[in-house]
Amino acid sequence: MNVAFIPVRGGSKSIPLKNIKMLADKPLVYWTVKAACGCRFIDRVYVATEDLRIRKTVLDFKKDQELEGRCKLEVVERSWESASDTAATESVMLEFAERYAFDSIVLIQATSPLLESTDLDNGFASYGKNGVDSVLSVVRQKRFLWAVDENGISSPLNYDVFRRPRRQEFEGYLVENGAFYITSKERLLESKNRISGNIAAVEMGEDSFFEIDEPTDWMIVEKLISKKKQGRKKIAEIKMVLTDCDGCLTDGGMYYSEQGDELKKFHARDGMGVEILRARGVAVGIITGEDMRLNKKRAEKLGLEILEAGCKNKLEAIKKHCREHGITLENVCYVGDDINDVDALRAVGLACCPQDAMPQVKEAVRFCASAKGGEGVFREVAEHLLEIGAVK
Repeated sequence: MNVAFIPVRGGSKSIPLKNIKMLADKPLVYWTVKAACGCRFIDRVYVATEDLRIRKTVLDFKKDQELEGRCKLEVVERSWESASDTAATESVMLEFAERYAFDSIVLIQATSPLLESTDLDNGFASYGKNGVDSVLSVVRQKRFLWAVDENGISSPLNYDVFRRPRRQEFEGYLVENGAFYITSKERLLESKNRISGNIAAVEMGEDSFFEIDEPTDWMIVEKLISKKKQGRKKIAEIKMVLTDCDGCLTDGGMYYSEQGDELKKFHARDGMGVEILRARGVAVGIITGEDMRLNKKRAEKLGLEILEAGCKNKLEAIKKHCREHGITLENVCYVGDDINDVDALRAVGLACCPQDAMPQVKEAVRFCASAKGGEGVFREVAEHLLEIGAVK
């Protein structure tokens, strides 16, 4: 059993009772509870507190009709010792682990309200892979770091001043954003730490860099949440699903035989994803910048109605197929992974991407699959469309 554990206390100093202070019309802790309850891998969501006011506020969430999965939610006691200013978060985690049965635990910080259910889905997808013992959330930062030596002389840590990279060419570095940590009960009790062993990092969106510690953080995050809520328009019925090929249907790798033939690796499950959609009358196709015989063969095998190969402007190609099918962009779901997909992703009714898509793409989509490119992304998108009722 996988459980989410959200420790909150009433003794916040910088912002009194911040965990139940209203943020974008909801108590702060509501946003992480919402993300946890909506995660398909989490069986139980526990909020631990020593404060009666927080307890009552969280229990009221169970009456909230908009909170998906609220039946998972429980409030548990937290000792005064583990809620003190000097107590480590691990102390309340260990306290909880000694009282409750579970297999794996995801620690979620209530001060990270930009956390989404899909971020947790991605975390558990990585946690389930061979050799991974723990997972933590990170955000990619593209800043140039400097250090100062004992003589006051500064030097760059992550770039060459004579070869300053452009932002789009700079990989940057990963920063722990404190949103969530996943580990097993066994490892938690053994290491007495939230993560241990072989640790995998799962990237979240750039905005998730912000945590609420000070009043200025509050103002920034509130604006970001409000902007996100405004952007979540109701999804129209999806009548066409289009996808890029390399990096979505494939892993993006380029394989060559000894004879020099180029090979690609597709995933068999995507074929069932196509069948699921076609059985419901949804048009399915590939929009790709490459014009290769391999892509044509895959489209033929899948029985796709649309193959737009060698495409220079994907958005215009999608508009053309909308006109031919008598639908609008609102009726289109598009799956992309790189920056040449961004314009199309921003224009369609539902934008999706693989887990390993470029950061700019992840910021433009509504659904990020837990699978990486070539690992059944299209099948996951098809099932997501069924789950949210976007196809009939």
